[in-house]
Amino acid sequence: MREITLNPQNIKINADWREFLKEEFTKPYFLGIKKRYIEALEQGKVIYPPAKLTFNAFNLTPLNKLKIVLLGQDPYHAPHQAMGLSFSVPRGVKIPPSLRNIFKELNTDLGVKIPQNGDLSAWARQGVLLLNAIFSVEENKPLSHSLWGWQEFSDNIIKKLSLKKEGLIFILWGKFAQSKKSLIDTRKHFILEAAHPSPLARQGFLGCRHFSKSNVLLEKLGKEPIKWDL
Repeated sequence: MREITLNPQNIKINADWREFLKEEFTKPYFLGIKKRYIEALEQGKVIYPPAKLTFNAFNLTPLNKLKIVLLGQDPYHAPHQAMGLSFSVPRGVKIPPSLRNIFKELNTDLGVKIPQNGDLSAWARQGVLLLNAIFSVEENKPLSHSLWGWQEFSDNIIKKLSLKKEGLIFILWGKFAQSKKSLIDTRKHFILEAAHPSPLARQGFLGCRHFSKSNVLLEKLGKEPIKWDL
């Protein structure tokens, strides 16, 4: 029998995030997510990321270390790719096109050597919340869980972070991510926008210099800059 981790009493999430988001876990929409998730597993559907990695972004980025929110949309839907971190894939997995462009920009911006693996866990541990707006997907069916209620969950996370925190940097790549701007109080936080790093829009992404711009902002805030090299 497959492990199911979407039980509010048994959820695999760091204690600080669990406390921060505790009200969400008992709301009707979240109970609806849990119901759909269980039903999908009972129907034999394959869901990514693996259940234990559903909230990997929270478990790798302690709330008290949070500096940057890098918003993605949907988990990768092919086998072995999704790991609960936006844009990231595990070591040994072929680097997807969007992530290749992210690495190209990193190289151009900071002179960092282009990484040979796509695991962004090191960014997460330094305070970069690699947050997908949708937390799960059915195998080979992109956006298949977009109506499950995950976006209400992630929208509420963004709103609560905006309300309760100060001096966060929100990196919004592409129109979908930029549609979340209204959830962020720009009097307290910073927003960096660019086109999505997808090859379809790369000319609007390359040259954004968001890695160096983020570190400049962090230094002005008296915070340790991110070591972006992997």
